[in-house]
Amino acid sequence: MAAVPATALAAGMLWFFRDPEREIAQGRVISPADGVVQSIMPWKDGRTRVAIFMSPLNVHVNRAPLAGTVTSVEHVPGGFVPAFNKESENNERVVWHFDTELGDIEMVQIAGAVARRIVPYVEQGAKVEQGERIGLIRFGSRVDLYLPEGVEVAVEVGQPTTAGVTRLDRD
Repeated sequence: MAAVPATALAAGMLWFFRDPEREIAQGRVISPADGVVQSIMPWKDGRTRVAIFMSPLNVHVNRAPLAGTVTSVEHVPGGFVPAFNKESENNERVVWHFDTELGDIEMVQIAGAVARRIVPYVEQGAKVEQGERIGLIRFGSRVDLYLPEGVEVAVEVGQPTTAGVTRLDRD
C-alpha cells in the first residue's frame, strides 16, 4: 500500500523535472522560460524588463534568449517569497549577462517560495546558441529578461510563453 504514494510522488517528480525537446523559433530574442508574462516595464536606463512567471506546472529548464557568449553568471543570495510578489526583488537569484549581436543582454533567474535552488548549466565564457539549455530553477519562480533600448516587445502581459519558441521582440 505504501508503494502507491511513493509511485505517485516519483511520477510527479519526473513530470515536474521534464525537459522536452523543442524546435527553436526564428527571431532575434526568444523566451528563456515557459510561463506567463507577468509584467513589461521600461527601465531607467532605456531597457525594457519582461518578467515571466513560471508556475509549478511549467517546464523549469531555461534557455538562452539569443546566441552569444556568457560574460557573467553571478549567484546573489536572498529570500524566498513567492516569485509573483513585488518583494521577490530581494529573492535569491542568478544574474546572467550575454554578449550578443544586440549587445549586452541581462537575464535574471529568481527563486520563489518553493524554488530554493537555481542550477546553472553553463559557465562564464561559454558560447551558447539561441535556445540552448542554460539552467534550471526548481519548483516555480520567475525569469526577467532586459531588452536593449530600441527593441520593441512583441508579447503582452498575461500571454503564455514557451522557452525557445515564443518570440519576445518584433522587427
